[in-house]
Amino acid sequence: MTYHIKIKGHLDAVWSDWFENLTLSQEDDGNTLLICQVADQPALFGLLRKVRDLGITLISVTRVDEPNTSNVNHS
Repeated sequence: MTYHIKIKGHLDAVWSDWFENLTLSQEDDGNTLLICQVADQPALFGLLRKVRDLGITLISVTRVDEPNTSNVNHS
């Protein structure tokens, strides 16, 4: 599952390793978007725990639906 986690302020790209190599995008509104793929809910909660431990303000967590390939016709 892919999630977009928006946090307050710009987070430097060097933090991507600490956040297990997710993508950091500094937004024009002064916030940072963390784009991550997680295997399950515990992995997501682990990332959110890291945000909390840094004392960063969490703005939003959005699940990004991936295209459904189960309905693709394989004929």
